Amino acid sequence: MECSNQRYAKTSRAWDALTWPDRLGREKHTVLLLANGRRSEQELMGLLGADVKELLQRLQQEGFLQCTTAPGADDAAAGV
Repeated sequence: MECSNQRYAKTSRAWDALTWPDRLGREKHTVLLLANGRRSEQELMGLLGADVKELLQRLQQEGFLQCTTAPGADDAAAGV
C-alpha cells in the first residue's frame, strides 16, 4: 500500500528498531530517522537523493512505517 498524498510516520516497532541501527542496516535506519509524519515520498527522495519507493513500501509491509495525514491537510482539503 502506498501513501500517495499522505505522509510516512514511524510505528512503535520502528521506534524500538532505531535503538539497534546495526540490525536495520544503514539505508533503512536513515529512512526511518527521516520519516517524521510530515514528509511525503517525494520529500524523502529529495533528502536522500535516491528513489526509495520500494524501500518505503517494504518498511510499511514490515510494520515499521504507516501512512498518516500531514498536520493541517484536512483543513486545506476542506478549504479552511
